[in-house]
Amino acid sequence: MEISGRNLRLVMGLKLKQLRQKQGYSLKELAEKSRISLSYLSEIEKGKKYPTPEKALQLAKALNVSFDDLVSLKGSEELDPLTAILESPFLKEFPFQLFGLHARDIVGLVKESPRKAGALLRTLLDIGQSYDMRVEQFLFAALRSYQKMHQNYFEDLEEAAEKFLKEHAWPEASPPALETLQETLIKEYGYALDETALKNHTELQGFRSVFVAGNAPKLLLNEKLLPAQKAFILARELGYCHLKLTERALTSSWLKVESFEQVLNNFQASYFAGALLLQREVLHRDLQVFFQKPKWDGEAFLQLMARYQATPEMFLYRLSQLLPKRFDLKEMFYLRFNHEAGSETFHLTKELNMSRMLVPHGVGLNEHYCRRWLSIRILQELAEQQRRGETHSPLIGAQRSHFIAEDVEYFIISLARPLVLSEGTNASMTLGFLINEDFKKTVRFWEDPALPRFEVNETCERCSLAPEVCKERAAPPLIHQRERTQSRREEALQQLMHELRG
Repeated sequence: MEISGRNLRLVMGLKLKQLRQKQGYSLKELAEKSRISLSYLSEIEKGKKYPTPEKALQLAKALNVSFDDLVSLKGSEELDPLTAILESPFLKEFPFQLFGLHARDIVGLVKESPRKAGALLRTLLDIGQSYDMRVEQFLFAALRSYQKMHQNYFEDLEEAAEKFLKEHAWPEASPPALETLQETLIKEYGYALDETALKNHTELQGFRSVFVAGNAPKLLLNEKLLPAQKAFILARELGYCHLKLTERALTSSWLKVESFEQVLNNFQASYFAGALLLQREVLHRDLQVFFQKPKWDGEAFLQLMARYQATPEMFLYRLSQLLPKRFDLKEMFYLRFNHEAGSETFHLTKELNMSRMLVPHGVGLNEHYCRRWLSIRILQELAEQQRRGETHSPLIGAQRSHFIAEDVEYFIISLARPLVLSEGTNASMTLGFLINEDFKKTVRFWEDPALPRFEVNETCERCSLAPEVCKERAAPPLIHQRERTQSRREEALQQLMHELRG
């Protein structure tokens, strides 16, 4: 394995420290024995410097090992997994800086107990290989963690969008018109917009847009998009330009993730777009009014969304940015499911969980999501309407969900609609709020008696509800039964031990 210079220094430092401690030398004693200064030796062990061949030879003699044994990367069982981790695509791309860390901080894991740390690192590699985890899965997980650290609210991006609005003298009471966004991209940033090029390429019909870089950048838009979707894509391009984000993906949905910089820049440009189209102060005031309604009013919610000319995805995700920070509703989650009408398969395509509830991620998980989740029920309802030839969309619903395993209750809002670019496929977007004192103080209709209340679980396989209680069950409770069997065995063993000691 070839290893970069920086990581070579880290591995050399660890190997030197292992050999020194194995022979019982203190750092000072080895410095004296090798005739190398204490400060220089310390820099080597910290991975900041790599010894010259002359110094390495002095160290090898002092440690009574060959020169090759000292500088070789082979032959160290504890360091083999560290070397693999250091050179893995995961570590090279993982954004440690977002969390106040550096890749070399992993070295801290092995300073005191390299054998145990080596086993841990080897296990991480094995898990990644066993579950076929790709680098992009780690990168998107890192982005979600970054969002959670900031409650999915970024003041600098909010201010950037507001500054842009003021500089262009756009009204704050309503979102900018599609024509205004187009004109700004063309005149101010030299874009060429094309809504016909993609229809000639069958393989690209699933993309909302394709970006073509150059002195005169081109943005190819899918002609089937809704006006609100086009507005968001244009606003995101303005975000790329205004924020001066150069490294980016070329397609609207991810064809290939090449770096975390791409992932982060896409998130920042998208956040800017949401802040530009759904301005925080205006939306804050509208939500205050809506939350004071004595009863849940789905039609009023849809009217509010229509006022901002937003799709359900845009609107609910924008709420996930504002509600934790501006309304102190921190215990919440956002889910997006896709469903091919007529099938029994539901795919979780996006999630941001800032609550205590465990939301299955779908990585290596072949289970059936609880059919009592509103996210699933509303998709089933939409598919049934489509089967009858009805085309009312988006659908909206609300319910109170009591999650049995965690014994907590959430207020759930879901919307569902057909996907424009995927015929026969529907999507649902869901916000869930923990019903705690903060939620009760903020949302007046939280205990509307007209709202349905369901006992729910994560998946059918984990659910304890009897078949006669849950008619919606899609699979037998195999995991729950296995856990119960294990618990009974443990209790029986404890009882046996108690009897024998007695």
